[in-house]
Amino acid sequence: MTSPLPDGLDPATRGQIEAVLGVVRGVLGTDVLGVWLHGSAVHGGLRHRSDVDLLVASARATTPTERGALIRGLLRLSGRHAEGGPARSLEVTVVVQPNIRPWRYPPPLELQYGDWWRREFEGGESAPWTSPSPDLAVVLTGVLHGGVPLIGPPPGELLDPVPRADLDRAMLDTIPGLLADLEPDTANVVLTLARIWVTLESGEIRPKDAAADWALRRLPDEHRAVLERARAVYLGEAADRWDDLAARVGPHAAHVVREIRAAAARVGGRRDGGRPAPDGGRPAPDDGPPAGA
Repeated sequence: MTSPLPDGLDPATRGQIEAVLGVVRGVLGTDVLGVWLHGSAVHGGLRHRSDVDLLVASARATTPTERGALIRGLLRLSGRHAEGGPARSLEVTVVVQPNIRPWRYPPPLELQYGDWWRREFEGGESAPWTSPSPDLAVVLTGVLHGGVPLIGPPPGELLDPVPRADLDRAMLDTIPGLLADLEPDTANVVLTLARIWVTLESGEIRPKDAAADWALRRLPDEHRAVLERARAVYLGEAADRWDDLAARVGPHAAHVVREIRAAAARVGGRRDGGRPAPDGGRPAPDDGPPAGA
């Protein structure tokens, strides 16, 4: 069963999503159990630099030939190098439904397409993603909290809920990888850290600009400029340049990571009956920003 696309999408994005569904169905056929649109497209609207986020549930594992066909099809449709002219970047995640229901942590990831791996895909690397994947717990939570079915039933009929403790653990587990990308992908990493912070405090997964608004109200003055720039880049209001703020990016990230770990300790303490986390929420020594960030 295929459902209509939600209102509010521009014609180019609608056509792009329909083309992605065609690729997925063409490769996996009747083994596609569900496809859900999630992320900014259904929460607050697509912004200047928003990806189109899709989760695909398959009834079975894919073969190497099928994974190659999916990746080649998505390469043609995604980002500024898309055939026919620039398009929105795609983030397409594929899971094998029997592998994630019943729930387990960290959940296995079958395939993930993102333009940040375009060079690897074009160079012939077939699986640059990591499985199991802590970040998949965050993706599944977002889908369960508002993903729009494009093929198949609502997500709750095929996906188990992610326990809050596993969601919190997943976000903490992604921090080292984020910090490793702080210098080459500053705006995205800074915004993602803000999202982690607000989700740990509130349990809500918010759009990046909304998470930035929340965090900006809680940051000391010396750390606001970096997040303000990242938010403006995301909204298309500023160029993605950091020369003037390079010396402040690392201290900003370190401050937000401290806030994240403090929030995790508070939430964990409440969940565990008031017992504080063993480290009091302090960041581990190797969780600081990479040198030169």
